[in-house]
Amino acid sequence: MSIILLGLNYKSATVEIREKVSMSKSNIQRNAETLRQLEAVDGIAILSTCNRTEFYLDGADDEVAVNSMLQFISAYSDCSVELLKQHMYVMKERDAVEHLFTVAAGLDSMILGESQIQGQVQDAYNFALEFGLSSNILNTLLMNALTLGKRVRTETYIDRQAVSISSAAVELAKQELGTLENKTVLIVGAGDTSELAARHLVSNGISGVIVANRTFDRAQRLADEFGGKAIRLDHFGAYLDSADIVISCTASPKYIIEKKDIERLVSQRSKPLLFIDIAVPRDIDPAVAELDNVFLHDIDDMQNVVAQNLEGRQKEAVKARRIVDEELENFFFWLDSLLVVPTIVKLRAQAENIKKKEVEKALRRIDNVTPREKKIIEQLAHSIVSQWLHKPMYNLRDLAGHHEDRIDCYMRAINDLFGLSALDAQENEVKQDE
Repeated sequence: MSIILLGLNYKSATVEIREKVSMSKSNIQRNAETLRQLEAVDGIAILSTCNRTEFYLDGADDEVAVNSMLQFISAYSDCSVELLKQHMYVMKERDAVEHLFTVAAGLDSMILGESQIQGQVQDAYNFALEFGLSSNILNTLLMNALTLGKRVRTETYIDRQAVSISSAAVELAKQELGTLENKTVLIVGAGDTSELAARHLVSNGISGVIVANRTFDRAQRLADEFGGKAIRLDHFGAYLDSADIVISCTASPKYIIEKKDIERLVSQRSKPLLFIDIAVPRDIDPAVAELDNVFLHDIDDMQNVVAQNLEGRQKEAVKARRIVDEELENFFFWLDSLLVVPTIVKLRAQAENIKKKEVEKALRRIDNVTPREKKIIEQLAHSIVSQWLHKPMYNLRDLAGHHEDRIDCYMRAINDLFGLSALDAQENEVKQDE
């Protein structure tokens, strides 16, 4: 058994290559039978996102498993093995596990600390189970990765600070207005940046959306998505009074909102009005901020928020790294302890066999033994065997978890001293006779 990772991500491959290797749920299902038949591969879990596709293997033979996986990826993606080798990374054992844990923690993401990866690791686990691709080792590996991801997001603040312009807009809106519940946003210009900002605002409680755009069809499509209202760009002034937040991002070469245009409107309002100007050059006259009950933030304000929060995330990443290290040790303690299980099973079986024979011998020597006396003798023998085995079994597991470099030596010594290897030979002879 060996844990192997073959993968590529946004740092190692262009989007043209990543999209060829990417595997959706339907693609995994369609290729499941082929994946189950790969030589020297006992289990596979596939983590596929827009930024990475990674194949985690439980391999019986490292070299054969890697080669058979590469051949599959090549046939599936229509990329040559030579091209794949230029862009794919291969990691084994501790390096592979540490990489997955780092990914699950959000420390290897394009946006440090992003939380979407948690759901994507969950998908990888679910698909591996659903399509019969996984193994006990990979199941435990992925469950530990999910536990780690949850710990990072509950024990640190790595994903709680805005690190995009659109999420920074939400943060500033909350600072100025206190809450976004039951608020209305007027979006002036329906480009990608405005759309992202609108999505963030709606997901944070905004209930009303008005979209003004030069191309009305585009405004209509975006408004329909949020259950809002579409208007023509030159009509947006009539809707300012309905808005709590105005997000503006047009390609206008001059201000489209000036102080003199809204002075009277603002003087008649009892509630505050927040302007978020994402455009370059700016859409909103800076003098607007001089009006009472009006807040104005431009792109520089949001970039400052992003910069400060990135610095904060870097500090939280240090805490997340400590969690990764802890979970890495926990996983390998469990994995290494599996190595001693066969020896422990044989040792207990030998002791149980001796106990049974000696109890039977003792009972034959006692005349008219009562059921109560028989039970006492059996319990005494069981207690002696259990207490005698407890310490060596505990120490074996502990050595496997913390001194894997010496565990082979200890297991050979125990097998030789107690004749456990001879037991294996006897069992094989019995099976052959049968």
